[in-house]
Amino acid sequence: MRAPIEPKNFHVAIIGGGIGGLITAISLAYHCPGIKIDVYEQAPQYTEIGAGVGIAVNAAKILHKFGVGEAANAISGERNKIHRAMRRWDNGGEIVTIGADFDQPKIRQLSVHRAEILDVLLDAIRERGIATLHTNKKCVKLTEVGEQVTVGFEDGTEATVDMVVGADGIHSIIRAQFKPDLPRYSGRICYRGLVPLKDIESFWPFDSYAVSWLAPNKHFLVFPISKNKTLNVVAFVSKSQAELDGLKESWSSYAPRSDMEKEYEGWDETVLKTIRCMPENPAKWKLNDREPLSQWTYLNGKVILLGDSAHAMLPHQGSGAGHAIEDAYILGRAMQDFFKASTDPARAQLSLPVWTQLYQDVRLPRAQKAQITSRTAGDVYEMQGPDFKGLTYDECLPVVAQKLTGRMRWVWGGDIDSEYDTQARKLVLPN
Repeated sequence: MRAPIEPKNFHVAIIGGGIGGLITAISLAYHCPGIKIDVYEQAPQYTEIGAGVGIAVNAAKILHKFGVGEAANAISGERNKIHRAMRRWDNGGEIVTIGADFDQPKIRQLSVHRAEILDVLLDAIRERGIATLHTNKKCVKLTEVGEQVTVGFEDGTEATVDMVVGADGIHSIIRAQFKPDLPRYSGRICYRGLVPLKDIESFWPFDSYAVSWLAPNKHFLVFPISKNKTLNVVAFVSKSQAELDGLKESWSSYAPRSDMEKEYEGWDETVLKTIRCMPENPAKWKLNDREPLSQWTYLNGKVILLGDSAHAMLPHQGSGAGHAIEDAYILGRAMQDFFKASTDPARAQLSLPVWTQLYQDVRLPRAQKAQITSRTAGDVYEMQGPDFKGLTYDECLPVVAQKLTGRMRWVWGGDIDSEYDTQARKLVLPN
């Protein structure tokens, strides 16, 4: 029988200090007390580029389980029990309103600023002594060394650990060690910006700040963040590749506000007034898509992909961050059972690759469904595809309403503990 493995003798390197990386550190510490964790962030400080992000109620439950839910609630915007009100592009008339189903008084859908939720996670890690946090550490190479992995950094230093978690985003360096990044243009560009909510209160006509205006080939959405101090604005436009003029997939790409004003000329007056309140140079970038990745674990289970590194998805369902949180939770459960199994004569031979494969088996189908449905959601918002072919705008609207009603229930109501338990029961000792 193999000697028991204790968390205190197991060392994990998490590459990437964004939401996915930090929640993974919290999950591993929660499920495997005493485990040694180092988080490596390539930037000079822990911060999130970008603006608002939605966290669905199923992922919010996990935050509460980890003891950071109340702090997350304290920075969230208030949607007034509305997930999103879908409205006409031309006059703001209601198409369909989607309620925030499954919300509870304390555990509810969150609308947060990325930097603020990152601070919540950082505070928890520092206060609990969960991990050693590093900055200016860009991973450039992984090398398998027996039962361990050596992580090589751009500054010439190395760290040898028992497991590496690649939580380093859509341009993942960890994933690139094993699979090429093959982005393809999705057919849409995106504008983003923040507006002080006080600047729009005088003209805002709706009961909630969670609104989307839908038109053929364009849609414009807003939701409140930072305890309703700020409105997050995200605007999408379908364009051909030839029209991009060198536009990149980058958070640091910007354009004059006048570009937006031209794109949305003639739209509902609330949209136009909101655009006028935006920064002079809002962010603008092209949205790339990626085919679902069939493998998330490498080097005999010692390297694991998580979050956007494993399943980068388009933003049309606002569920990328939530799925990273789910990933972290299930990885924590799998590692907890890995350590428990090492002390159980009946299961001690179930080695690390078995448990990291379990993590993949549980998470991959659900994450890939999110990738696919995020694609199709964008088509529905912009009335594209065979179901809309040949229809007038007014004829499209009942189809849109039907397709959006109940669309997110599988996300919000998903029982990932049950999914994990079902897969875990299948584990048997090798012959």
